[in-house]
Amino acid sequence: MSDQKIGIWLIGAWGGVATTTVTGLAALQQGLTPEYGLVSALPQFAGLNLADWSQFIVGGHEIRETSYHEAAADLHQTSRVFESSTLDKIAETLKQFDSNVRPGTLMNVGPTITSLANGEVLKFTNETPAETLARLTQDIANFREEHDLAHVIVVNVSSTEPPQSDEIKSLSWAELEAKIKAGDFPVPASTLYAIAAMQAGSSHVNFTPSIGCDLPALEELAQQTGTLHVGRDGKTGETLLKSILAPMFANRHLNVMSWVGHNIFGNLDGKVLDDPVNKSNKVHSKDHLLTEILGYKPQTLVSIEYIESMGDWKTAWDHIHFQGFLGTPMVMQFTWQGCDSLLAAPLVLDLIRFTERQWRRGNQAGIMGFLSSFFKSPMGTDLPQFHKQFDLLEVWAEEVAAE
Repeated sequence: MSDQKIGIWLIGAWGGVATTTVTGLAALQQGLTPEYGLVSALPQFAGLNLADWSQFIVGGHEIRETSYHEAAADLHQTSRVFESSTLDKIAETLKQFDSNVRPGTLMNVGPTITSLANGEVLKFTNETPAETLARLTQDIANFREEHDLAHVIVVNVSSTEPPQSDEIKSLSWAELEAKIKAGDFPVPASTLYAIAAMQAGSSHVNFTPSIGCDLPALEELAQQTGTLHVGRDGKTGETLLKSILAPMFANRHLNVMSWVGHNIFGNLDGKVLDDPVNKSNKVHSKDHLLTEILGYKPQTLVSIEYIESMGDWKTAWDHIHFQGFLGTPMVMQFTWQGCDSLLAAPLVLDLIRFTERQWRRGNQAGIMGFLSSFFKSPMGTDLPQFHKQFDLLEVWAEEVAAE
């Protein structure tokens, strides 16, 4: 195993998912926690020579002023997660990672996300898109150089942006680049971050429903720069269960008439999704799966409600109304309750380890479709069923191990 240092650059660096990811990484580096929840720790991936936890250094972009220890302490208080003794033991590591966080951008993130911003990021509100892109790219390059890193993996774990117009999806890279230089086109922040990553020679992972790198123009750029990317929207709870249960109904030829999913949670992501415009992006990401798996569209309803007292604990209740033999109506219901950030964080670490391993193979560029099992709206594959997506990961692992 190589001892080269690898950078993790988090977009939304002090948010709940990022803070939990970094807290978990620091705890793993000191051997303070088992590897529960980590796919990369499964036996079938033991032969991949994955990067050790000690090799990673964290930095990122953020629009708010806080710190990892402060954000983790807040999660501990409001959501009853993390042990106080663990936070005390990793405090110095978190402080070191804090020093690598830089101001992000508010460009085209929408009014709800903009309202959360404070501190140094407000100095950059008059930048042109080209100036913003140059600054973000330089931040990543500086991080790599200052810490003598072999590679940097940029992961977007920021809040969900409003949906984008279809026009951006039709642009080539040359056309999008020209619009950025002209400053006359509303390029979303998530896409600027992705472009910055690729121009800095970094891999990019979009863990959010925001459009990010999920554009033909950015696949062109990835090929030109020889960089890896993947997304979109981490699959952690209710949608994970849908991707497992829906094939059961399809394979048993049970007719799903309706599927209702009601989600409540109270973290910062929930506050952003309380805005109907931002929420629409997330609802679409959660809702398209059933039609793809079943082959027809049942009546569906997906609701996401911000309930502040819930903190980071998300509860999802699903009601499935289906027909069995002789057209008999039947019902399945399930309730999923989990700590939102703690469900997401290990997947972020898995994606980082698998991405780094793919980068280390050399001569790799473009979409990493083998990572589709981690996403609600996966790029690079048309397989919506979780078990088939996971097969892709295992096949990839066998190929890598055999090299």
